[in-house]
Amino acid sequence: MVPVSRFNKGEAAKIFDEVSRAGIKIAVKNNKPACVLLSPEKYEAIMEELEDLELMMVAEKRLAEDSPTYSQDEVMQRLGITQSDIDAAEDVEIA
Repeated sequence: MVPVSRFNKGEAAKIFDEVSRAGIKIAVKNNKPACVLLSPEKYEAIMEELEDLELMMVAEKRLAEDSPTYSQDEVMQRLGITQSDIDAAEDVEIA
């Protein structure tokens, strides 16, 4: 935890160094949490984990709907796609 008063005293650079080392700090104002400071690496890790959980929830919902399922090989065969086609493709973000 880091009191907001440290920012007011010009200690932001020190605080950011602490966040860089620890990964996370909670800023408190009047002894109550005011915000959370995260290193970019910690933020990215949290966001990736959240995205993975969201994808898992979508997959579980789809499986619970009792819809037919197809293996990757079946889908690729139906679409006429080969593994080399996939390997040659650019990375895309699916939302």
